[in-house]
Amino acid sequence: MKSTFTTILFLFSGLIYTQDSLDELLKKFNNESIPYISVTELKEIQDSVILLDAREKEEFEVSHIPKAKLIGYNQFMIQNVIQQNIQKNDTIVVYCSLGVRSEDISEKLKQAGYLYVYNLYGGIFEWKNKDFVVVNSKEQPTEEIHACSAQWAKWLLKGKKVYTN
Repeated sequence: MKSTFTTILFLFSGLIYTQDSLDELLKKFNNESIPYISVTELKEIQDSVILLDAREKEEFEVSHIPKAKLIGYNQFMIQNVIQQNIQKNDTIVVYCSLGVRSEDISEKLKQAGYLYVYNLYGGIFEWKNKDFVVVNSKEQPTEEIHACSAQWAKWLLKGKKVYTN
């Protein structure tokens, strides 16, 4: 079992390294069921949308986009979104590191009846690559970004890469 997992992990990491562009990476892992919004577009409307972070708590605590609400990925429950009084017709932008996990969560939001859900193209990595502000757990600006793993970190071009266990 462990060797099967190791083989799958090795093949998966090889797929990431063979991607030449973010477009190719997202096409490989996403089915594009949720429309993308660019970081530049989000920056313009940031104050008028609900921003949901689909990364894990340790990633969010290192840094997140200002005003984002943590909803997580591994333990995501639609009930947590409902409890935050997010209306079905609110405009919601979901992000993660690059836009893969956020598509999965966005699909669950759409299935639950949320009408205007968008996936942030390139996620927090692209946000930081464009020199937009990220904040830490104390809501203070930071240069640190949780980079997930060495495979994913290649897409983060600016800021200080941080890894946690």
